Amino acid sequence: MKEQQYYHLVRLAWNLNRRGLRVAVDLPLKTEPVLVVPRTTGALRVMAFNAKGTWVYTWGQGPDQRVRVLADDAPDRIWELV
Repeated sequence: MKEQQYYHLVRLAWNLNRRGLRVAVDLPLKTEPVLVVPRTTGALRVMAFNAKGTWVYTWGQGPDQRVRVLADDAPDRIWELV
């Protein structure tokens, strides 16, 4: 599972980096991998997880704070937050 999470986060990292953002994928030992995007208001932390068979990126608790990994606008939605 963590390998799939990492794969999706790295894909997102490349897409965001191509748009000119500095990003890092954090691989903590005991918790889930996370994509970290530094910003002036505090780092945006994006996770990837499998929700009922569909991979999604999430950066908060609400339904408006998630997007399907394979959605064409996934990198755009996250880029807009920064």
